Amino acid sequence: MSTSASENRAARTTRAPRLTKADGSAIRVLVVDDEPGLTDLLSMALRYEGWEVRTAGDGQQALRLAREFRPDAILLDIMLPDIDGLQVLQRVRAGGEETPVLFLTAKDSLDDRIAGLTAGGDDYVTKPFSLEEVVARLRGLIRRSTLAVADSNDPLITIGDLTLDEDSYEVFRAGEPIELTATEFELLRYLMRNPRRVLSKAQILDRVWSYDFGGKSSVVEIYISYLRKKIDAGRTPMIHTVRGAGYMLKATQ
Repeated sequence: MSTSASENRAARTTRAPRLTKADGSAIRVLVVDDEPGLTDLLSMALRYEGWEVRTAGDGQQALRLAREFRPDAILLDIMLPDIDGLQVLQRVRAGGEETPVLFLTAKDSLDDRIAGLTAGGDDYVTKPFSLEEVVARLRGLIRRSTLAVADSNDPLITIGDLTLDEDSYEVFRAGEPIELTATEFELLRYLMRNPRRVLSKAQILDRVWSYDFGGKSSVVEIYISYLRKKIDAGRTPMIHTVRGAGYMLKATQ
């Protein structure tokens, strides 16, 4: 790809309002891939968004930069020359970081995609991809994790003893804080905005992920199980399965 073509494609990625952090500072993104040409192209597109970008060519460098740079989002290739992206993510998560992660992968099978999400990733794009798609996916993850604006004047959603704050991204059950990833938070918010309503897997895929998995809904089951472990563990369940129909959240009696 020529430089001018790359620049034109990068320019076309920015049409939506610019995103910044709440204090007005630039969003920080860590790009991890062992193809220098690709990292250069991605960096150019993300910097055009006004974001601060660092790049890493292998897993060990990625882990070091994740600690030092403290990115707001990570663009992470699965196939790396030392440790793979799944291991990188697991080590980042083990350190207590819930930074949104968008996987880059040349693998296009359903199992590989779900493996990345199961490891704690928030989304993925498969190679070859468009810069527009990568930027759009990152914008969505960043909004959901730190920059979302509440749809109503009251940022608190309360169902029974479960409370979700759309401004601070805090969740409490019976007064106890619950740590959620960006995707888990978005799934819980969707359930809490629709209490006592059965939501199908297709509806959840469309609302939380904005695309489907070739008709497969395993990812919904995976994330519902994640939420249950965090929300319902040791307590009266609030998340219910309606066999053959979907899932529903309701207050305990």
